[in-house]
Amino acid sequence: MKDLSVGDVPVIVAPMAGGPSTPALVTAAAAAGALGFLAAGYKTVENLAGEIEAVRDSTENFGVNVFVPDDTPVDRGAVKRFRDRLRPEAERYGVELPEIRWDDDDHWADKLSLLMAAPVPWVSFAFGVPDRATIRGLQRAGSHVLVTVTEPFESEQAFDAGADGVIAQSGSAGGHSSTTNPVLYRSDTTTLDLIPRIRSRVPLPVVAAGGVASREDLDAVLGTRAFAVQIGTHFLKAIEAGTRPTHREAMGDPRFAETVVTRAFTGRPARSLRNRFTDTFSDSAPLGYPAIHHLTAPIRAAAAAMGDPHGINLWAGAGFGYAREGTTAEILAGLIGS
Repeated sequence: MKDLSVGDVPVIVAPMAGGPSTPALVTAAAAAGALGFLAAGYKTVENLAGEIEAVRDSTENFGVNVFVPDDTPVDRGAVKRFRDRLRPEAERYGVELPEIRWDDDDHWADKLSLLMAAPVPWVSFAFGVPDRATIRGLQRAGSHVLVTVTEPFESEQAFDAGADGVIAQSGSAGGHSSTTNPVLYRSDTTTLDLIPRIRSRVPLPVVAAGGVASREDLDAVLGTRAFAVQIGTHFLKAIEAGTRPTHREAMGDPRFAETVVTRAFTGRPARSLRNRFTDTFSDSAPLGYPAIHHLTAPIRAAAAAMGDPHGINLWAGAGFGYAREGTTAEILAGLIGS
C-alpha cells in the first residue's frame, strides 16, 4: 500500500463546486497545515487555470477535483415533464427556462489536458472512475490520484484503474453524492461503517468523508486508519470561502433544521438543507444530470440574487449545525483541538 500524507494536519478541505472553494480557501488550508482542493466543476478551462496559478503563487500543497462525465441513462420524457413542472418557479423569479442541454461533459478532455501539462500535486475525481490511461497519465505527470467512492464495488473499480487511494464518501456528506449508480444510491451509509467495508476489498489508502463535524468525529474516523479526513460543510462559513451569503445565513437559521437528499436541483442525489424547493420537487425530480442542473440554474441564480433561501441549493452535510464563522485556520484549530 502506498504511503500518502496530505500535510501536517490529516484534513482535506473538500472541493465544493459552485463557489465555496476559492483559491483563498485552498491557500488558507495549506497555510494551516491541511490540504485544500480547488473544484474544477462548472468552470471553464481558462478559469480553472487561473485559479491553479493563483494558488501556486502561495503553495505547492493543493489539489484539483474533477467531475467524471455522468453516463447514467436519462429518461428524456421525464426530464421534459419536469421542465414543465418548473414553469411556475421560473415565473416566480421572473426568468426564462432554458432549452434542455442533454450533453455536457464539463470540458472533461480539456481539463485533463491542462492537469497533465501543468500538473498539480493531487487530483481527485467525483461521479465516476476514470479509465486506467487517464489515471496513469496524471501519475506520470506527477500527481497523486484519488477517486471518490460510495460503495466497496466502486473502490474495486478505482483499484483496478490504478488509483493511488480512494475517498470513502458516506451518505451523511453534504452536496452531491459521488455514486456511480444514482438509481440505487443509498443515503443511509455512515463513514465508520463504510471504511472497513472498503478496506476489506482493496489494499488502498482511504480518506474518510462525510459526517465529520467535531473533534470526536475526527478522532473516530482516524481510528479506522484513514490517512486523512475530507471535510466540506464545516468550512462553508469560513471567511475565505466563496459561499453565497444566503447560504451562510440559512445554515444558522432555525427555519432550516434538517437536511434531505434530493435530485430536485441537478438530477443527481445531493444532500441539502430542506427548503420550499426540495419540498416541492424532490418527489418528482427524475435522474437527469446535467440536464436538470442547467434547467434550474436560472431559477437558483435569481433566488440567490433576491436573497431567497427557498429557491437555491443549500448544500450541507448532516452535521451542518456545528459549522461556525471564522477563518479557515480557526475552524481547523477548533476541529483538531489545538
